[in-house]
Amino acid sequence: MPKIGMVSLGCPKNLVDSEVMLGILARQGYELTPRPEQADVIIVNTCAFIEPAKRESINSILEMAEYKKFGAAKKLVVAGCLVERYWQEILKEIPEVDFVIGTNELERVLEACGDSGTRRSADAPAEPYLYHEFTPRLLSTPAYSAYLKIAEGCDHPCSFCVIPQMRGRFRSRRFASVIREAENLARQGVREITIVGQDTTSYAEDLGLRDGLASLLRELGNIPELVWVRFLYCYPNRVTEALIAAVAETPKVAKYLDIPLQHSSARVLKLMRRGSSGRQFLRMLEKIRAAIPGVALRTSFIVGFPGESEDDFKALLDFVAAAELDHLGVFLYSNEESSRSFELSDQVAPQVARRRQRQLMAMQRKISRCKLRRMVGESLPVLVEGRSEETELLYQGRSERQAPGIDGSVLINDFAGPAPQAGDFRWATVTGAGDYDLVARLEARVFAERPTPATPVPAGSPLVPFQPNPPMCGPFSLRGQKDGPSQRG
Repeated sequence: MPKIGMVSLGCPKNLVDSEVMLGILARQGYELTPRPEQADVIIVNTCAFIEPAKRESINSILEMAEYKKFGAAKKLVVAGCLVERYWQEILKEIPEVDFVIGTNELERVLEACGDSGTRRSADAPAEPYLYHEFTPRLLSTPAYSAYLKIAEGCDHPCSFCVIPQMRGRFRSRRFASVIREAENLARQGVREITIVGQDTTSYAEDLGLRDGLASLLRELGNIPELVWVRFLYCYPNRVTEALIAAVAETPKVAKYLDIPLQHSSARVLKLMRRGSSGRQFLRMLEKIRAAIPGVALRTSFIVGFPGESEDDFKALLDFVAAAELDHLGVFLYSNEESSRSFELSDQVAPQVARRRQRQLMAMQRKISRCKLRRMVGESLPVLVEGRSEETELLYQGRSERQAPGIDGSVLINDFAGPAPQAGDFRWATVTGAGDYDLVARLEARVFAERPTPATPVPAGSPLVPFQPNPPMCGPFSLRGQKDGPSQRG
């Protein structure tokens, strides 16, 4: 059978789609290769959230198309969000592309990779798709860590965002399905699960379940093999008291919240069709910190949104100074032609937006450095990830305050006991700090989990046995980003 190679671009949600397609192919006996020059079929799973992501996707398609000329490739398949927005342009302007797969058509990857598979014309719109616990999936992340997608699509009306056009209406996976997949991942050796979805905080509302994410976190916290459970992408007005309590009271849930606020000026937030204000956000953050001591908080902002004045940006600077967030990403506004904000007047000049981005990140760099220096001398659990990417002299890991792929690292320059191994959970003592990274000495003590809180954690629904997935395998290029260019901070 043909050898298959894959390039997966974009956010972790897109990465899960790539893993599902790889799993479907592996179940049918296809061989997967990490070397593009050896692949008979190359799949590029694209991102099209903002302009830089679109450019990266197009460049990757063109790069992989070269292997049809100089490698073994006989077929080039393009999948993902770029297909949803521009499938006609892709097929018209890049004749090397043989097949396109939309976000609701992952199972068509078998047709795409088959001997006769070609798709250069439109079909009827596909039914909304959700993978489930019996869908084969091959992990491309390290064996100890995996993403778990619990929902698809989005119902929020944010004026700058085109995700609903690409992913459809919000729809949740069944509660039992998510639990069964998490159990299976844990049996495969996964010790850290990161929950993703366009809006995880709306989970199960469409199924009639109130506080679904809170209930899910508590239930995942009962899986013995798991050490950390974290979740990303909280919509600000969906951070409920029940959710905060679930994070505070469930020992295995990382004390970490990612809440994309997008701005703090009430006027800009109204133009974004998100509402709220910096004052309300500060009250929310205060409530979270009071309930979850030591919690790490991450957010992202957009600068250069149409109509953003210097006063609006000053309000954002003041908010960041007051909030003292642990991690922050700053994105330049991307004027997407199908978004509601595309026709707004008072477009901000690109050079002004870039200056604001630099200014905001400079402020956050100082905040981050100050907060990390306060941690020197503390002991904290660390997940070892292996040798440092920068030098073989150091090991690298993460604390629960650092999500995979988007935050800083813990650099290990000394250790007691056995040599660190990727996937180890051990205690470490912080000995130094940079702008975004910690330096630590790894202790011999193994970290299992925190003691159970004095307040009992309510039990969830019973777990149901489930058959395991195929063995794990990964694509040859995974350039994961969090909804566009990553920003450390």
